[in-house]
Amino acid sequence: MTRSDLVARLAERFSQLTHRDTEFAVKTILDAMSAALARGHRIEIRGFGSFSINRRPPRIGRNPRSGEQVVIPEKLVPHFKPGKALREAVDEHVPVVAATIPDDEPRGLDRF
Repeated sequence: MTRSDLVARLAERFSQLTHRDTEFAVKTILDAMSAALARGHRIEIRGFGSFSINRRPPRIGRNPRSGEQVVIPEKLVPHFKPGKALREAVDEHVPVVAATIPDDEPRGLDRF
């Protein structure tokens, strides 16, 4: 789902809001979340999950072309940890696809 899909679904679900108002609300929420993470704050949405900042320490990497060592600086990266309700909801709705081959269909080298 893209941002515009989210806006369209919310505008459809809440008919009292215009498309423009819905777009403004989504933008405001995402901007507030981005700003909080940029300040180093943790965001927790009960039943959905939490957003936090993880620190990646500096390390030595290699340039794939030349093979020379390169210092990769420390980074702060956003991290999402889904909540229990979200994990369970996703697990319930994921179809299990069984890779079965019908008996009349040739398998591997059997067809040669």
